[in-house]
Amino acid sequence: MTAAPPAATPRLPAGIWVLGFVSLLMDISSEMIHALLPLFMVGTLGMGVALVGLLEGLAEATALILKVCSGVISDWFGRRKPLAVLGYGLGAATKPLFALASGPGLIFTARLLDRVGKGIRGAPRDALVADIAPPEQRGAAFGLRQSLDTVGAFVGPLLAVALMLLWANDFRAVFAVAVVPALLAVLLLMVGVREPARPAGAARSNPISRANLKRLPRAYWWVVGVGAVFTLARFSEAFLVLRAEQLGVALAAVPLVMVAMNVVYSLTAYPLGKLSDRVSHHGLLLAGLSVLVLADVVLAVSTHWVGLLLGVALWGVHMGMTQGLLAAMVAAQAPADLRGTAFGFFNLVSGVALLAASVLAGLLWQYLGPAWTFGAGAAFSVLAMAALAWRAD
Repeated sequence: MTAAPPAATPRLPAGIWVLGFVSLLMDISSEMIHALLPLFMVGTLGMGVALVGLLEGLAEATALILKVCSGVISDWFGRRKPLAVLGYGLGAATKPLFALASGPGLIFTARLLDRVGKGIRGAPRDALVADIAPPEQRGAAFGLRQSLDTVGAFVGPLLAVALMLLWANDFRAVFAVAVVPALLAVLLLMVGVREPARPAGAARSNPISRANLKRLPRAYWWVVGVGAVFTLARFSEAFLVLRAEQLGVALAAVPLVMVAMNVVYSLTAYPLGKLSDRVSHHGLLLAGLSVLVLADVVLAVSTHWVGLLLGVALWGVHMGMTQGLLAAMVAAQAPADLRGTAFGFFNLVSGVALLAASVLAGLLWQYLGPAWTFGAGAAFSVLAMAALAWRAD
C-alpha cells in the first residue's frame, strides 16, 4: 500500500506578507535617515554630542511609553489597523522635516514625532499579526515580519551610503528620497491589510483595569521576564560597532558590521520562526541563549576581524532564533482582546532592560574593557538558561 504524501504546509495569510513588506519599506526609509542623522546633526548643524545623546534618549523613551498606550487603546476599541496606519503615517510625515531642518529645533521635532509614530504602531501591529495568523503558524508569521523588517535595516544604510557617494555627501537629498518608501509603506498598509472583524456583541472594557490585568496569566508575565533577561544579556548592538573599531577595522568599513549582523538575522528569522511552530519553545530559547553565550565569548576573546565576523554572525543567528519566538509566545499567552496591552507591556519592560543593559555595558567597557562587557552578557545568558531549565522542570 502506497503511503500518502505528506500534507502541504499551509501558506501564511497574505496580510502577514503585506505587514512584513510594510515594515521593510518603513525601515528602509528610517534607516536611510538614522544612519546619517548623527553626522548631519554634529557636522552640518553644529550640535553637540551631548545634545544628540539627550535627543536619542528622549526619543526612545517616548516610543516605549506610547507602545503601552497604543496597545491599550487598540484593545479598548477592538481595532488594530487604524492605530497602525496612524503610526506609520506619522512616521512618513516626519521624513520631509529632516531634509528641511536648518537647526536643532526642527530636528528635535521630527525625531520625537518619528518615535511617537513608532510607539503608536508597534503594539497594535504585533497584535494584528497575532490576530491574522493561525495559532499554529504564529512563529512563522512573526519570523517572516521580523525577517523582512531586518532586510530594511541593512538595505536602508547601504542605500544611504550609495546616494551619499553619488550626490557628493548631500544629506538633504538623501533625506528627501527617504520619503518615498515611507509613503509606499503607508499606502500598502491601507489597501493591502484587512483586519479580522471584532466578534459580534463583544463588550468594551478598560484593558488596564485590575480585573483585566488579572486575566493576563502568570505564563504571560513569565515570558515578559524572560524577554527582559534576554535583553539584559544582549544589550545594544552599538557595542558590536565599537568592538569592530577597537579591533582595528577601517572606519569606513565599521558600518558593515551591522549590515553583516542584519543579513544573518534576516536570513534566519523566518525559517527559525517556522521551526518554532513545531518544536519546544523552551528548547529553542535555550538553544538561542547558548548561541548568544558563544557569540559573547568569541567577541570577548577575538583579536582579529575574522573572530569579530564570527561573533557578529552568531549574534544574528541568536536574534533569528529568539525575537520572533518571544513575540509568538506573548501572543499565545495573552487573551485575544488583550493582545495589544500584552505587547505594549512586553515592549516596555524589554526596552527598559535594554537601557539598563546598555548603561552597564558602557560602564564595564569604559572602566574594565570590552572583554568584561561581553563576559557580562555571557553571564546574564547563563542565568537566563538556568531560569529556563528550572521552569522546564
